[in-house]
Amino acid sequence: MANVWIGFNSADRQRNRWRTGVMMLALAGVIVAAGLTVREPGRWWWLGGFGVFFMATGFSMINWIYGRVLLSATGVEFRTFVSKRSIPWSEVASVEKRQRVLRSGIWWDLRVVRVRGRSLTIPGTLTNRMMDAELEQKLSAIQERRSRAPDC
Repeated sequence: MANVWIGFNSADRQRNRWRTGVMMLALAGVIVAAGLTVREPGRWWWLGGFGVFFMATGFSMINWIYGRVLLSATGVEFRTFVSKRSIPWSEVASVEKRQRVLRSGIWWDLRVVRVRGRSLTIPGTLTNRMMDAELEQKLSAIQERRSRAPDC
């Protein structure tokens, strides 16, 4: 059985790059505005705080866009921008589709629910399309791999 990669396709990756770019420009604008308007001695603390937040947000968004999951016969391997983590199928309790309602709309993603430990969001599965056929294909591919695992 061949390994399967789960992640954003090129069109979704491009769309998310645009969103990230707009968000980074907005945050950079906040940092510049704070630098120009705050006149108190603690101004550099404000700028440093915004700068750290800016870097953490940008790094998180890049990690979210380029992260992928490898489904193998032995388990699920998360590969993100900075880490690589493997979870055997025996530690996976279920894979669920999660819905989140935000001001920007309704979003869906997939999560690996572990027997022990916290649940992990599968990178490359976030969508705001209500009936997303690609998300359903990813979910069925994960469930099929999990059902064929020898130690489940």
